[in-house]
Amino acid sequence: MADHDRAGLDGLITPPLSRRGFVMTSLMSGLTLATTRVEAQVIHTDPTGIEAGEVKIPAADGPMPAYRAVPEGTGPFPIVLVIEEIFGVHDYIKDICRRLAKAGYCAVAPELYARLGDLSTMSDPKQIIRDVIAKTPDAQWIGDLDAAAAWAASAAKGDPNRLGVMGWCRGGRDVWLYAAHRRDLKAAVAWYGPVGGERTDIQPRTAGDVAAEIHAPLLGLYGGADTGIPVKAVEEARDRALAAGKSVEIVVYPDAPHGFHADYRPSYRREAAEDGWTRALAFLKSHGVG
Repeated sequence: MADHDRAGLDGLITPPLSRRGFVMTSLMSGLTLATTRVEAQVIHTDPTGIEAGEVKIPAADGPMPAYRAVPEGTGPFPIVLVIEEIFGVHDYIKDICRRLAKAGYCAVAPELYARLGDLSTMSDPKQIIRDVIAKTPDAQWIGDLDAAAAWAASAAKGDPNRLGVMGWCRGGRDVWLYAAHRRDLKAAVAWYGPVGGERTDIQPRTAGDVAAEIHAPLLGLYGGADTGIPVKAVEEARDRALAAGKSVEIVVYPDAPHGFHADYRPSYRREAAEDGWTRALAFLKSHGVG
């Protein structure tokens, strides 16, 4: 096993994963059904100058659906792994990949929940959390991200020496864990990722638990009006990381709620979203992913 496969996995290793195959064999079309209202300001990034579309990434139990966007040209381009919200790789996540490609990145968003349920048919967030998110072992999606990074380098003009990760909501939580796993990661950006939460046999550690073990500089973008993620808890995670000599920068937008970057939802806050995006791209570049 390579060093980056061993890194930070104490407490994350689970018994051998059952190879159940994929329920979702392709990505959903459109936006998630798990929102009652879609806002008029939905951003659509055109594919001019980039190559974008659905791909299949080899995994141990079959081809994993994913979305890839990369600039035209020979590359290699820095890689950003994009970690979805709980709602799947829908049009919002696909557009984020296109935005990153426009900025010069090979962006790959694997459907990490494809084995557990068809997210394209689910409209109840509580059902998604209960039946899909809570049943997905951390070791499994970490392996899937490793597979996506390897695929990006071998088949999508990606540069494995310039690897970053960015995630939203539950994906923001996963950014912290992946940064504690992968030694060759250059930079990590967590958008309002929970740092606490329930611990289970298959999800044994929280983001806060691994804060002192991260291997890459991490930028956390959080909302001061997020009722589900206390700013104090985020600051405590940051302080644990700093005390261990790690690099963590936290930006709090005082009036922003959870999901302030999600332009398709009522929670969207344009000023905070645009400022966060500018900071995120500058952070990647300043730490060698660019």
